[in-house]
Amino acid sequence: MHLDHATAFPERHTHSASPTRADGTRRALRIGLGGPVGSGKTATVAALCRELREHYSLAVVTNDIYTREDAAFLLREAVLPPERITAVETGACPHTAIRDDISANLEAVEDLEEETGPLDLILVESGGDNLTATFSQGLIDAQLFVIDVAGGDDIPRKGGPGMTGADLLVINKTDLAPYVGSDLEAMARDARAQRGSLPVAFTALKQEGGVAPVADWVRDRLTAWQRSAPAPTAA
Repeated sequence: MHLDHATAFPERHTHSASPTRADGTRRALRIGLGGPVGSGKTATVAALCRELREHYSLAVVTNDIYTREDAAFLLREAVLPPERITAVETGACPHTAIRDDISANLEAVEDLEEETGPLDLILVESGGDNLTATFSQGLIDAQLFVIDVAGGDDIPRKGGPGMTGADLLVINKTDLAPYVGSDLEAMARDARAQRGSLPVAFTALKQEGGVAPVADWVRDRLTAWQRSAPAPTAA
């Protein structure tokens, strides 16, 4: 599904996608999740779906290079009905499909909105990448970047456009900090130094309410997005 979109010389998309549908109404808010392999992106998506699904109409697009493993996990966990979860096999470095040639992902989010009815939110999860991963503004409206304490408490100091430029930095698996020797205070301090006023959330997804800081941030973005919705075009 959604394959054969690679081009020999992909154009980098930096323009913002139109916020409206063909009828002039506001389309779904699109939030991208990037971060290194194993940081907890898919677990964050699953937790957000469980937290938000009773109040919002949402769907998910996952990205993997050669498989649909992340989508299969979400389906097994039954976080959403199957028709609201779709997968993109990038066939190349994950950042290519979320930043350079976004056609497969753009087709996926547009198909979801057309086939499942009006949606409030679409989560687009990147395949595991490095600290340079960023999303095209032509694909998503806001970006989360997920790292975890097991990767080392020096990760925030290393910077990189994914971490420094994301709308929200998520430092995950804080419950593991005592076991891997990570200093959460140092990570918070270094993250602030790298990001300035941009927000940082600490999560422990295996604990009850562990995704709450991220869910609250998403709710705020959704509220702002929906309040800016244009009036339907007159027939």
